Amino acid sequence: MSVEARRVTLRQLTVVPDGDDVLIGDPERATFVAVPPVGGVVVRALLAGRTLAETAELAEREAGQPVDVDAFVQTLTAMGFVVGDEEVAPERTATVQHRGWLTGPPTRVVRPLFGRVAWTVYGLAAAFCVTVFALRPDLFPGPADAMVLPDAGLSLVVLVPLAFLLVGVHELWHWFAARALGLRSRFGVDRRLYFLVFETDLSQLWSVPRRARYGPQLAGLAIDLVLLAVFLSVELVWPGVWLVPGLVFAVVSTTLWQCMIFLRTDLYGVFVTATGCRDLWRVKTLLLRQAFGRLDASGTAELAAADPRDVRIGTWFRWLWLAGVAVGLAYFAVFYLPLLHTTATWTVAGLTTGTGTRFWWTLLGSTLLYLPFVSVTVLAVRERLSRR
Repeated sequence: MSVEARRVTLRQLTVVPDGDDVLIGDPERATFVAVPPVGGVVVRALLAGRTLAETAELAEREAGQPVDVDAFVQTLTAMGFVVGDEEVAPERTATVQHRGWLTGPPTRVVRPLFGRVAWTVYGLAAAFCVTVFALRPDLFPGPADAMVLPDAGLSLVVLVPLAFLLVGVHELWHWFAARALGLRSRFGVDRRLYFLVFETDLSQLWSVPRRARYGPQLAGLAIDLVLLAVFLSVELVWPGVWLVPGLVFAVVSTTLWQCMIFLRTDLYGVFVTATGCRDLWRVKTLLLRQAFGRLDASGTAELAAADPRDVRIGTWFRWLWLAGVAVGLAYFAVFYLPLLHTTATWTVAGLTTGTGTRFWWTLLGSTLLYLPFVSVTVLAVRERLSRR
């Protein structure tokens, strides 16, 4: 068989127009790359079973000049997009990738949760929450609201698991929204600065058009606002109900957290989608190194090859990220430092002056409260030391 008559068998790739480029990728491996439109023509032709000669003819017609299809196929092969190249490992782009897929609910079951009616409900819930806080600022929570019981330790032992449960519901809605599009996603646990967080891998969103990506990215915040609206309604109708102020504090603190785009939160994903960036986080890092004179030769070459849009946005996003470190510390000081101080005072008093039951309860409660935070801190320090 001549080279011109040869066919190349690709994996089940997706080809999605995205601005001036085309995104091609392997959803199963969560590996995607942006190419010029002619690259999309080549991939579609190969997926349709056309020969290299036929593909080259179509590509030339699209580009208006000869296209080196063989070189492009070699690139596809290097990325593991060609069948028979299984030894090429996909690049890890999310913490929870390569841990095995979770089987999600059928698409038809979860699709109504993200239809037009559902998003109307989510929007009304958001408007309700904003209105309540505007008219009743006294309902805006503070750390004191987390003390749902007279005993500080017992309050947090009760509230912390419920707060993690709320975060789990948040991630569950991301998962459901992805399933509503027919995509698969997976759960994992990660950290952001000094916080332990749940995470849902939404890498497969690159396989759908840009407009369809917003739903899964905003789904977590949507259900958060519905829950917040329910809790605020209870506070308005039945003031003083036990535990509800603590739940409002938990939801508001996590919602504000998700607004910090400089920490790669939900709104960071929305921001990247809206701006059409490809690898903004990496470009931001390179630009910061350049600004402080710490960019080496390889980094300079990488930055020169970066998408112009990423460079344009990254030029100011790098400073937003730098300022965001201070904002994150301020957030910690406002929402969590008072709780840590209260808990530390409770712990010291219980362990130094407590006797009998109080001592053992303080020891148990302190272990339950501090272990996650200490574990994340130790992991962060070990990771930083390993980079040296």
